[in-house]
Amino acid sequence: MSLDITKVTARIGARVSGVDITRPLAPEEVAGIREALNVHKALVFDAQGLDDAGQQAFARHFGDLTTAHPTVGAVEDAPNVLPVDSERGRANHWHTDVTFVLNPPQASTLRSITIPPYGGETLIADAAGAYRDLPEPLRRLADTLWAEHTNDYDYAVPDEEIDEEKAAQRAQFTSITYRTAHPVVRVHPLTGERGLFIGGFAQRIVGLSAGESRRILDLLQAYVTRPENVLRWRWSENQLVLFDNRITQHYAIDNYDGRPRRLHRVTVAGDVPVGIEGKESYSIEGDASHYTPVAA
Repeated sequence: MSLDITKVTARIGARVSGVDITRPLAPEEVAGIREALNVHKALVFDAQGLDDAGQQAFARHFGDLTTAHPTVGAVEDAPNVLPVDSERGRANHWHTDVTFVLNPPQASTLRSITIPPYGGETLIADAAGAYRDLPEPLRRLADTLWAEHTNDYDYAVPDEEIDEEKAAQRAQFTSITYRTAHPVVRVHPLTGERGLFIGGFAQRIVGLSAGESRRILDLLQAYVTRPENVLRWRWSENQLVLFDNRITQHYAIDNYDGRPRRLHRVTVAGDVPVGIEGKESYSIEGDASHYTPVAA
């Protein structure tokens, strides 16, 4: 196996060469990529010649696929592919994919289709590095906390910025309400690493008021988004990024003057998160069985 791994930053991100992801991978290649993902959290591949079918085939090497999204429509004739299109909305907020369901995806793949001439980078943050950075008193507090994640929350956007199209998009996104309680500190099932499992869908600390929750979540989130923990990836066409959704957050920067930007996302079904005491996440509202199986 000629897998070549080149770090992009000290804490997160690596480029992978020496493997052709447009063809079926050998077991040792899959194992090598999985090991690299465990270490680097986000991997970048050349995806020249890869189409939707090939992206799905690549993602299936790591587990069963989810459908595109619990509430948002897929690419036509490709129910597992989500169009990440600037014309359909912009994910310029820190989040981990679909944490409002009981078992969020374990991994996400993004493939560049149309890239603006400038801007449009994706930021990916290392939630394990953030946990290690916490001062000991904060770490002890975080270890005890649970957070409620939901897709139905206050976006804090002025009413005058919500036109009919944006209102329709938001109505579709929240057409099924999901609420799930996850541990604030999640234990990675493969590496045993602890990471801060929060992000934009985490809206309330269980047992605290909205105001108290916001202060604590903002404090912890500031460690996730420290520059030392963040990979800033400037896309080229025909690239694929694979990132570990269990221990990262990401943010699509809206800095391209409304130029066309389109990626396709395929996600791999995940397990139910577990906290440091071994307790699993629990659903409060919303059934996502049509979206994702639960990974063993």
